Amino acid sequence: MLLQGKVALVTGAAQGFGWGIARALGRAGAKVCATDVNEADMARSEDHFRADGTEVLIRHLDASDAEEFNATVKQVVDRWGRLDVLVHAGVSMPLVRFEDTPLESWWRQLHISLGGILNGTRAVWDVMKEQGGGHIIGIASGSSFRGYVDEVIYCAGKHGQEGFVKALALEAAPYNIALNTVGPGKKIKPTGMTWAEQDGLPGEVKEEWTDPVELGKAFVWLASQPPSRFSGLRFDAGPIADAIATEGWDFDFSLEKVTPHADDFKARLEWQANYGKEAVL
Repeated sequence: MLLQGKVALVTGAAQGFGWGIARALGRAGAKVCATDVNEADMARSEDHFRADGTEVLIRHLDASDAEEFNATVKQVVDRWGRLDVLVHAGVSMPLVRFEDTPLESWWRQLHISLGGILNGTRAVWDVMKEQGGGHIIGIASGSSFRGYVDEVIYCAGKHGQEGFVKALALEAAPYNIALNTVGPGKKIKPTGMTWAEQDGLPGEVKEEWTDPVELGKAFVWLASQPPSRFSGLRFDAGPIADAIATEGWDFDFSLEKVTPHADDFKARLEWQANYGKEAVL
């Protein structure tokens, strides 16, 4: 298995995309710490992880809480001796107009989406440095580079994750730590929908969603790459999952197989290659 001997921590793993990512990582052989604030949904998801045969640690984690993140990482390292992959899938996404959004909601959303990846990265940083590397992955979407009505704060958080990944990838390179974002690349369950809400929907609605476990294979593929290969870049899970299904895990790499946003991918590579060699504007 591609991730045999590896250890992963996934936030927002109680349902949806984070749940699919955590299951895919476990099926690939990783030991998985699955975390969320929704304990009821987390309990149901635990049955899925164990049915897969995954060695799993279930923990409550509010990603906006730096101390709780530090404690979670410590528990993972105390139990398994390392931490190779951090995926921050936890998010808050109330669909509300900017002028109707309470101030506390602005900061709550940002403290989870952007603050979560900051807290998680800081919590795993020294661990990954000491063990010689690792992968830190945030979740991208169309809101990472576009604007949407009723998603002002959500878009700000997603844009912020991209800037964080681009910049810290330059500082992390000497430590063999990779930072990336990965979007779903296909239609998935709406963010924030619980298992109970999902159960109540008609089958034809759910059939429109891509299986998040299949999309999670993109995270397995990325986490199996040398950290120095792709750091600072944004990928999309849909095309990668299709490439894996067609060609296998060791598919012949090309941009159209990993993202529909080839221009952004190329621009990031060019910036990294030329950084420090010319005036920064």
